Amino acid sequence: MTKLKDEARPMTEEADFLQIKSVDHVHFYVGNAKHAMYYWWKAYGFKPVAYSGLETGNREFASYVLESGQARLVLSAAYSPSSPIAAHHMVHGDGVKAIALEVDDVEKAWKETTARGGKSAWAPREEKDANGIFRTSAIYTYGETLHVFVDRDDYKGTFAPTYKALKYEAQSTGLAAIDHIVGNVQLGKMNHWVNFYHQVMGFRQLMHFDDQDISTEYSALMSKVMQNGNGRVKFPINEPAEGRKKSQIEEYLDYYLSPGAQHLAIITGDILETVQQLRANGVEFLRVPNSYYEALPERIGKIKEDYKTIQELGILVDKDDEGYLLQIFTRPLQDRPTMFIEVIQRHGSQSFGKGNFKALFEALEIEQDKRGNL
Repeated sequence: MTKLKDEARPMTEEADFLQIKSVDHVHFYVGNAKHAMYYWWKAYGFKPVAYSGLETGNREFASYVLESGQARLVLSAAYSPSSPIAAHHMVHGDGVKAIALEVDDVEKAWKETTARGGKSAWAPREEKDANGIFRTSAIYTYGETLHVFVDRDDYKGTFAPTYKALKYEAQSTGLAAIDHIVGNVQLGKMNHWVNFYHQVMGFRQLMHFDDQDISTEYSALMSKVMQNGNGRVKFPINEPAEGRKKSQIEEYLDYYLSPGAQHLAIITGDILETVQQLRANGVEFLRVPNSYYEALPERIGKIKEDYKTIQELGILVDKDDEGYLLQIFTRPLQDRPTMFIEVIQRHGSQSFGKGNFKALFEALEIEQDKRGNL
């Protein structure tokens, strides 16, 4: 197996050998799948579309599939305390176990990535039922997280074998697709995982933010954004930087107990409407200091949205040479201060809100201080 090196290396031109079509789904391991399903259904407007469990012949775990636009989540909980799902939940709480990527050929994806230094989680395999053949393979990435390669071309069922369709109605909040997924890793490990995505998966570095870009009086972090060939899959990688107090990345690592997915960014076509609905459904968001909004019109200029409404809802705005974006961040999804959700709307801009980093970090530090973790 090829050994990865941790030092930063130049992003050489390479073919997009994985040919990833999209993020197929994000698979959470949770303590109670039924409760988690209800939360995503009623709070975030995701529609439950499939179920696997005892009633469908699955004796290992209960699992729900939910969709909102093109975004698909899978929520699974173990029946037995000896299950790997139960062990994962015991250590991490509710968290992302797998980020699944749709490809044309799972065997080729597995062979290419493992030959380049990826650690195999499982070799190419087929699951069959009356609806056809569902093919997957998988490799490990940071922490206990997996990348699962999925091929659905010969499967016509609802999601996968043992899953049956559900007939639920959901009130959409406008969440349309996964924009990016952020991973938190230990101090000194960011370049290792940047090199992993470049060498093993053929990704390129899109952006780099250092501790001068993302810092406050007390703490800082560094981040590099990796992107696949067609630009549909973006994985920022964060690591803590030296600071006077504990950063949000260190707090996450303390409570998740390993590297892992910090947040999902989900795109919407109307962030004002989406956030209003999410708030009405009980979703809690971080709030930046009101001073942030005093200079916002002058910094950003003319936009389609109303600045007063943006301030009322606590939405952040940033711009670059291509346009502007609006974004907002929820409080953690569970009692442990680990994973959260970003809601984002893009008007041309393909950046990540660099102009908002300081205000966002300050808002996060206010929350950390309330928890006694700053």
